[in-house]
Amino acid sequence: MMSGKIKSGLIAGTIAGIALGFILKGIEALTGKLVYTLLLNIDFIPIIGNINWPEWIEFLFHLIISLIIGVVYSVVSSRYFAHQKRAQAIFAYVLTLPTVFLYFPLTYLAIKPTPDLWDITAISYWTLGHLIYAALLFCIYTWSEK
Repeated sequence: MMSGKIKSGLIAGTIAGIALGFILKGIEALTGKLVYTLLLNIDFIPIIGNINWPEWIEFLFHLIISLIIGVVYSVVSSRYFAHQKRAQAIFAYVLTLPTVFLYFPLTYLAIKPTPDLWDITAISYWTLGHLIYAALLFCIYTWSEK
């Protein structure tokens, strides 16, 4: 039973994470705001930040985080909010909320160019992308549970 919950979380985390990446990459391409660059940026992390990773590896790092979020979401939703769709939807947003605020430390710590720390437009794009991520996490989890 738990392996099914983990599978649902992996599916939801993968699809929502890929969608977030494409959304922010599209926004960056259209506006020049470096929100996708910020999403993938790891240059401030000791040891691995010194390596010039190809984009697909940086994206893979992002997906690993999304997979963890997806599994946590699935396990907690099934354990505490089974058959409570509204609570599951709210939990998706609550779980995603800290990623919105990660904009500030990630921007502050970044070595390579990222959006300005107080760029309201970039913050709005970042927030919108993560709100869509939360909605997708919920929808895909709900779909995968059927």
